[in-house]
Amino acid sequence: MGEQDQDKEAYGKPAKYDPSFRGPIRNRSCTDIICCVLFFLFILGYIAVGILAWVYGDPKQVLYPRNSTGAYCGIGENKEKPYLLYFNIFSCVLNTNIIAIAQNGLKCPTPQVCVSSCPEASWTVEPRQFSQTVEQVFYAANRNFCLPGVPGNMQVLQSLQQELCPSFLLPSTPALGRCFPWTNSTVPELPGISNTSISQSISGLLDSLNARDISVKIFEDFAQSWYWILIALGLALVLSLLFILLLRLVAGPLVFVLIIGVLGVLAYGIYHCWEEYRVLRDKGASISQLGFTTNLSAYRNVQETWLAALIILAVLEGVLLLMLIFLRQRICIAIALLKEASRAVGYIMSTMFYPLVTFALLLVCIAYWAIIALFLATSGQPQYVFWAPNSSLPGCEKVPMNTSCDPMEQVNSSCPGLMCVFQGYQSTGLAQRSLFNLQIYAVLGLFWTINWVLALGQCVLAGAFASFYWAFHKPRDIPTFPLGSAFLRTLRYHTGSLAFGALILTLVQIARVILEYIDHKLRGAQNPLTRCILCCFKCCLWCLEKFIKFLNRNAYIMIAIYGKNFCVSAKNAFMLLMRNIVRVVVLDKVTDLLLFFGKLLVVGGVGVLSFFFFTGRIPSLGKTFENPQLNYYWLPIMVSILGAYLIASGFFSVFGMCVDTLFLCFLEDLERNDGSADRPYYMSKSLLKILGKKNKGTPGDKKRKK
Repeated sequence: MGEQDQDKEAYGKPAKYDPSFRGPIRNRSCTDIICCVLFFLFILGYIAVGILAWVYGDPKQVLYPRNSTGAYCGIGENKEKPYLLYFNIFSCVLNTNIIAIAQNGLKCPTPQVCVSSCPEASWTVEPRQFSQTVEQVFYAANRNFCLPGVPGNMQVLQSLQQELCPSFLLPSTPALGRCFPWTNSTVPELPGISNTSISQSISGLLDSLNARDISVKIFEDFAQSWYWILIALGLALVLSLLFILLLRLVAGPLVFVLIIGVLGVLAYGIYHCWEEYRVLRDKGASISQLGFTTNLSAYRNVQETWLAALIILAVLEGVLLLMLIFLRQRICIAIALLKEASRAVGYIMSTMFYPLVTFALLLVCIAYWAIIALFLATSGQPQYVFWAPNSSLPGCEKVPMNTSCDPMEQVNSSCPGLMCVFQGYQSTGLAQRSLFNLQIYAVLGLFWTINWVLALGQCVLAGAFASFYWAFHKPRDIPTFPLGSAFLRTLRYHTGSLAFGALILTLVQIARVILEYIDHKLRGAQNPLTRCILCCFKCCLWCLEKFIKFLNRNAYIMIAIYGKNFCVSAKNAFMLLMRNIVRVVVLDKVTDLLLFFGKLLVVGGVGVLSFFFFTGRIPSLGKTFENPQLNYYWLPIMVSILGAYLIASGFFSVFGMCVDTLFLCFLEDLERNDGSADRPYYMSKSLLKILGKKNKGTPGDKKRKK
C-alpha cells in the first residue's frame, strides 16, 4: 500500500472535491498575457512584412512574360497581346529546357515580341522578298510579329539583319504565356542548326509542354463531372455523420468485431507461417546453407525466416489475448466513453461543422503567406545588360558587355546580335537586402498562425463538450449555445495560452524543417555515420513533436475547463493522465482503431462507388444518372477520394476531441466525487454500471448554486 501511495504522490495528488465546480468556469481571467502581447506584436510585424512586400514586390514578373523591350504581355499597352513569341526559339531550347525558359524569361538569346495569337501555319521569308518592305511582307499579310515600332517602309533584309522581324514562323500552341511549336510542324532550313536538332527540340518541348493539352482536358473533365464529385463529397459527409451517430448503438459490437478481426488475422498469419516452415523444414532449406546475402528475397526460402515470423506473431497474439482478458473492464469503459461521445455530438451538432471554420482560417493563413512569399520573391527592379551570342566577332570589341542598358532604347551597333537582355532583380533597398530574413519571418508566421488556429479549434471544442459532461441533467442543463460560448470565452481569455502552446510546437517544427534542409543539401557528401546521426536527430525531433502535440491537446482541454495558464494546465493534464496511464493507453488504441475503421469505411465506400460510376460499370441507371464521358476517368475518382478523406478527417477529429475531453472529465469525476448524495458522479449510468458504482442521490436533487 505504501508503494502505491508513493506512486500516486509521484504524479500529483488527486483532484479534491469542489462544491462550487459546475463544469467550465465562468469567472476566469486572461492567461499568459506576456505571450498574448508577444503574439499580437508578431502579428503586427507579419502585417508589416506583408505591406513591405506589397510595396516592393511585383508578381507580374512571374505571372506575365516580358518582351525584348521589358514590357509585360497581357496587360497595359499589350493587353490585347497576351502571348510571347520567340523569333528563333531553337536558340533557347537546344541548350536548356522549358522550365528554365519559363523561369528566366528574357534571358533567352533571341528577340521576343508580344502577340495577340500564336502563328497557325509554317512560313519562311523567301529570298525574292528581301527587297520588299516590311509593310508588304508582314503587315499586309496580317503577320504582326515584328518588334514594336518597326516602320513599314523598311526593307525586309534590313529588318532581318537587325533582328527586328522573324525570318520564319512555325505553327505554335500557347503554354505558360509563350508560343511553342507543334511537333508535326514543317521545319525550315536554318543556318547553323540541323533539322534533326530542331525536331528533337520540338519533341522535347512537347514532352515538357503537354501540360497545356492536359490542363484543357482536365478542365473539360471537371466541367463534365463537378456535380457528381459534389454528390460523392455529400455522400462522404452523410456517411461520416451516420457513422458517428450510430456509434451510440453499435460501438460495443463494432469494437469487439474489430478486435476479433485483428486476432483472426494474426491467427491466420501464424497458420501460414507454420505451413511455410513445415514445407521448408522437410526440404532441409536452412539459413546455414544460404549464408549472408544482401538479396532479402532469398530469405523467403529458408525455414528460420518463417520460424521467426511465427514466433513474433504468436507473441503478439498472446499479448492481445492477455490484454483482452485482463483489460476487459477498461475496454468496456472505452466503449462506454465512445457511446457517450456520440451522444454528446448528437446533442451539440454544431460542433460537427466547426472544422469548416478551422479550414477557412487555415486557408487565410496559407493564402496570406503564399502572397507574401510571391511578392517578396519578385521585389526589386529588373536589371538589363548588353549581350551578344559571340562577343569575339568584328564590331563587338568596343561594346561594353554585361553593363547596364535600357531595353526601351533601340540598340544601334555593328556588333551582330547585340541585345539588351534581362539579367535579374536589383538587390538594393530595404526589402531586397533583408529578403532572406523577411522570408524566414514569413515562414515562422505561417507555422505559428496555423498551429494557433488548430489550437483554437481544439480548445473551443473541448469547452463545448466539457459543458455537456458536467451538465446534471442532459440535455436540460447543457448551455443554450455551448460552442459559441466556448469560442468567445477562448478568444477573450486564452489567446495567449494558445499562442504559447503553438509557439512551442512551431519551434520544434522549424527545427525539423531546418534539419531536413541540411540533410537534403548535404546528402551527396555524407558518409554513413553522418547519415545515421542525422537520422537519429530527425527521429528524436519527430517523437518530440508528437509528444508536444499530445501534451498541448490535453492542456487545451484543461484550459477550456478551468481557465488556468498553459503551464499549469499542461502539468495538471499530464499528472492526471499518468495517474490513469493504463486507461489512457486502452482508450487511445481503441479510439484509434475505431476511427481508422471509420475513415476506411467512408473513403473506401466513396472510392469504390466513384470507380464503378465513372468507369461506367454500374448499368441500368437511366439517362439522368448516366456517367459522363471523360478523358481521364481517374481524375474525378481521385478528387472524390481525397475530398472524402478530408471530410472524414474533419468529422472524426471532432469526435476524437470529444472522446479525449470526456475522458479527462471522467477521470476528474472519479477523483472529485464518490457517489454520495452530496458528491454524486456526473458520468452516465453505463459507466457507473461498468465501474460497479452508483449514485446514492440523483444529481440536482439538492439545490445547488449555479
